[in-house]
Amino acid sequence: MAKPVQILSDQQVERIIGYLLRTAVLISALFVLIGGILYLIHYAGTHPDDRVFTGEPRDLRTLPRILEDAVTLHSRGVIQLGLLLLIATPVSRVILAGFAFALQRDRIYVVVSLIVLTVLIYSLMSSR
Repeated sequence: MAKPVQILSDQQVERIIGYLLRTAVLISALFVLIGGILYLIHYAGTHPDDRVFTGEPRDLRTLPRILEDAVTLHSRGVIQLGLLLLIATPVSRVILAGFAFALQRDRIYVVVSLIVLTVLIYSLMSSR
């Protein structure tokens, strides 16, 4: 039986995934930093009332509103977008690993990646 040709070596996959993780975390941190600076510029002189927890406003609880706030450079929307990008980082890592395993024709790890992806998505969607 002929040995299957590997399109990507394990080291290449590790480098690609490492680059993805570094880039995603840096982009996320940049969004949070920019949002934090905007927040400080806008709310520098105010004092929060820490006696009562109010939670996030309604407009920061859905993806379309977060994107709308981020595009209009509202500080909390930019920060929230950065946090969403940070949460999306491990999901994208699992997706990329699954594609790499599929290219390597490693069915067991493709199935494991799909199971992990399903658990991640389920946990993110059911956290309400």
